[in-house]
Amino acid sequence: MKTAALGFQHLLAMYTGAVLIPLIVGGALGLTSEQLTYLVAIDILMCGVATILQVLRTKWFGIGLPVVLGCTFTAIGPMIAIGGQYGVSGIYGSIIVSGLLVVVLARFFGSLVRFFPTVVTGTVVTVIGITLIPAAIKNMGGGEGAEDFGSGANLLLAFGTLLFIILLYRFASGFAKSIAIMLGLVAGTIVASFFGKVDFSAVGEANIFHMVEPFYFGMPTFHWSAILTMTLVAMVSVVESTGVYFAVSDMRDEKLDEKDLARGYRAEGLAIVLGGIFNAFPYTAFSQNVGLMNMTGVKSRKVILTTGVMLITLGFIPKIAAITTIIPTPVLGGAMLAMFGMVIAQGIKMLSPVIQNSAENSMIVACSVGMGLGVTAVPELFASLPEGVQILTSNGIVAGSLTAIVLNIVFHASPRRKSHAQNLETRKAS
Repeated sequence: MKTAALGFQHLLAMYTGAVLIPLIVGGALGLTSEQLTYLVAIDILMCGVATILQVLRTKWFGIGLPVVLGCTFTAIGPMIAIGGQYGVSGIYGSIIVSGLLVVVLARFFGSLVRFFPTVVTGTVVTVIGITLIPAAIKNMGGGEGAEDFGSGANLLLAFGTLLFIILLYRFASGFAKSIAIMLGLVAGTIVASFFGKVDFSAVGEANIFHMVEPFYFGMPTFHWSAILTMTLVAMVSVVESTGVYFAVSDMRDEKLDEKDLARGYRAEGLAIVLGGIFNAFPYTAFSQNVGLMNMTGVKSRKVILTTGVMLITLGFIPKIAAITTIIPTPVLGGAMLAMFGMVIAQGIKMLSPVIQNSAENSMIVACSVGMGLGVTAVPELFASLPEGVQILTSNGIVAGSLTAIVLNIVFHASPRRKSHAQNLETRKAS
């Protein structure tokens, strides 16, 4: 009973992130309520599958640590951009190929991680948060194209939800604070029901049980620019997961070697492939569950396996998934502003020490964040380029990420820079 309760706590800690992403992406792609219900349900199920793949330790895959996997926020912008350019089939074709690349190249990723130091990953996280804020603001007004956009009722619900979340962060503690966004969504939806803004028809129409279906949205299609974009997303996700692996291994006093990391990367790649086949999402290790382990002091693999089983069970019950789809758009927007703002704060926290230590890092961050924000605000800047290239250049997250990777190589990976660094070390030693 205690294990089940602890596993349920981990489910609650990651649940908001798990359901928000399909709601955001599905809404942007114009999915019907039935399709959106499926997307949420299959994502919950695949979070469970991905978690179990990672917790188990076999000869070929699994880091063997108590980590929870969920869909990565890094994929939101690129998926929406790919869907707009090539349709839903293009999204899942690129996810499948990117996952296969992670599986095949897992043993080499340990050396590739050096191209993603903190200055790069921190910049990527910051750009992700910044470029997603406009989507949150649009939802706070009622959603793009809504007849009552910016109405008093919409603004009241949006800012009321945001205020509730802020108050929880200010006055709550422990587990209640860690699920403040989920509680804000629940409270906002309850208030919205009194405004007549909650439609329960999707819950009534949803089945109690369903079987998952591969290629639910149709057979995948493959486009090189979309594949390159999603491969970049997968690389950033691998770097995020690597930090979680080391954090959890330190908590458990376990040492990780290259073979352990390769099994972890291989499991993550396999989860991404399965996500593409069943029309879900790319997956990465969730850091919020590491925080929960720190808080409870329980670092058991058995507890996380229980969480994975619970997620899979919920994924077969579309009625539960349908409940999340009734959240009114303004309420969702208020929570999104808090969540995406926290993403920006996390990025700034990561970047703060590396900027202080290096003027070159400041330039990397300045140009990369500037490019990411600029392209988001003015996507037509590269309108004269070929369409295949535009999907890379017209997406702020991808443009900012590529800029950070290239500039990091220019400033820190060139032979001249290495020679200069070695000379400095020699002088210090003497």
